[in-house]
Amino acid sequence: MPRFFLLTVCLCALTARVFAATPTAEMVAAANNYLAALDPERRAKSTFEFGNTERVNWHFIPRERKGLPFKEMTPAQQRLATALISSGLSHSGMAKVHTIMSLEQILKDIETPNPNLVRDPERYFITIFGTPSTNGVWGWRLEGHHLAFNFTFDGEKSFSGTPNFLGSNPGEVRTGQRQGLRTLALEEDLGRALITSLDAGQQNVAIITNVAPKEIVTANARSVKNLEPRGISYAKLNKAQKEELLKVVKEYAGRIRTELAEADMKKISAAGLDKISFAWAGGLKLGEPHYYRIQGPTFLIEYDNTQNNANHVHAVWRDLANDFGDDLLAKHYAQEPHAK
Repeated sequence: MPRFFLLTVCLCALTARVFAATPTAEMVAAANNYLAALDPERRAKSTFEFGNTERVNWHFIPRERKGLPFKEMTPAQQRLATALISSGLSHSGMAKVHTIMSLEQILKDIETPNPNLVRDPERYFITIFGTPSTNGVWGWRLEGHHLAFNFTFDGEKSFSGTPNFLGSNPGEVRTGQRQGLRTLALEEDLGRALITSLDAGQQNVAIITNVAPKEIVTANARSVKNLEPRGISYAKLNKAQKEELLKVVKEYAGRIRTELAEADMKKISAAGLDKISFAWAGGLKLGEPHYYRIQGPTFLIEYDNTQNNANHVHAVWRDLANDFGDDLLAKHYAQEPHAK
């Protein structure tokens, strides 16, 4: 290989390392690019002061929301909004987001028309809280039916990517051109693989009830705590089962971009893997209503598939201390002087 070519490759690699943007910087740039493309009216709809209570007003049902919906954006603005979402999510997370949005059209086609229920793939809202900056406190949100991602930042110091929620209705598309589509297949299949890998004694501990709750227990609560009963602990699993449990956790953590997901997994590991527990409720057979939760000192996962004849999935990832950046904001205000 010619020397000048080797030199060029080395210089390009070095330049890429030196100038590579951090995840926070990329989201700041994406948010500012999006905001710069908005006219004053749209910008007013899409932005709030960071301290506004709207920042923690979250849900995953098909309701009206604050923020700017894709339906009211120009094509160029939609692309920049999508770029913002992409800057925060992983490839798999982004694929699930797009697919969940597309299910609105399927629901519109199969449901009896209801004037009180709007099904629209463009009825998903982008909201910015505060001023996007690598040295200040700010956040952004994507929300709509069966979608909720909440990001909060204290500059480059720390972040929060919760609560985040994904849902799928239908859980499996059973008719039409997209028959067989399962948007959240791994969330179900990995959880089922874990519960069915347990022996009878382990299942006796892990299965907390034969009747699955009709909804995730924490719903859209502002903050959450560990739930009881907790089921079987990580310490009581064999090596293969421990690996299966961590696969489920990584699937949820991996909704957001890799660097941030890895930070979450390090925090979970540091808090003690043996303190993680897994609980199952409902049937074990395919098609039966079922529910599971995984929880540790720092996080809670809930999965529920009971509605619409067990073909309607809700799956949430919560941080027990840092939803909406509660923990990072407490540290920020303790360290930084603020006018009263």
